[in-house]
Amino acid sequence: MKVFINKNIPEAGIKLLQDKGINFTINPTENVLSREEFIKICQEHDALLNVGTNKLDEDFFEQCPNLKGIALFSVGFDSVNIPSANSRKIPVGNTPDVLSRATSDVAFLLMQSVARKSFFNHKRILNDDWGSFDPLANLGQELYGKTLGIFGLGRIGFEMAKKCKASFGMNIIYHNRSHNQEAEKELDAKYVDFETLLSQSDVLSVHSNYSEENNEIFNKNTFAQMKPNAIFINTARGKFQNENDLFDALTNNIIWGAGLDVTNPEPMKFDNPLLSLPNCCVLPHIGSATYEARNGMAVCAAQNIIALVEGKKMPFCVNEEIYL
Repeated sequence: MKVFINKNIPEAGIKLLQDKGINFTINPTENVLSREEFIKICQEHDALLNVGTNKLDEDFFEQCPNLKGIALFSVGFDSVNIPSANSRKIPVGNTPDVLSRATSDVAFLLMQSVARKSFFNHKRILNDDWGSFDPLANLGQELYGKTLGIFGLGRIGFEMAKKCKASFGMNIIYHNRSHNQEAEKELDAKYVDFETLLSQSDVLSVHSNYSEENNEIFNKNTFAQMKPNAIFINTARGKFQNENDLFDALTNNIIWGAGLDVTNPEPMKFDNPLLSLPNCCVLPHIGSATYEARNGMAVCAAQNIIALVEGKKMPFCVNEEIYL
């Protein structure tokens, strides 16, 4: 079985594949492949280890009939048309757990950065605008005892909630498709409906898997239901927010601030007006960017490929129904 890896991955994953004698090819160029180039190469391989957000839709599967499995170098799998994979009995694997702490660290970092306007104040130094002490200028807010709302309390959201509870004694509320018994027991988290999440959160942090039904769910109407002191954090997927509406909410004091590690579209253009706001902090999707997390992702992806080649069930399969 021939495996294509469209971008280089950490050595931890490569070594696993080599030790198992897996026949794999890594994209030899640093350039991002065009869709046509990407599909042409995939047509010549039996499996794909995909890094990035290539659109693996019905058209992709139709053009790559020899494909027998996909291992994603990500926890999110919204780039894959799962029904199309299911109809062809193609397993799709992801990399859960290993990046939960790293990504929640970035959400926690953004929350504090927004609360204290740290990006803006750093720019003041670069612009020679340090100035003299002013007791009323550039004030932030404290987070002690406030309410953290989690939209999508899975592994990453749990880690974020745990940090906020331990560091600031924050109250935890969340909205999920189902109850998270572990969070309710360990963190005294309370399940609420979506409207209550919006109206009661001092910090609202998005950690849900993206689906089309939630496209731009954070928009003019939902921002209007949030507290004027609320901080909006998104480290999940940029498509959760309408950024024009977010800009309006931030500039019209509808909400207090926002911190984004993901944008809509992504990458964000350098002249995006959100970047000029004192109450908005933006990072270039670095949630999993630690040695530990990326090595763990490489290992998970490699383990999914090895299982596929050996005719076994992928250990981190997102569409296990294909094995039934």
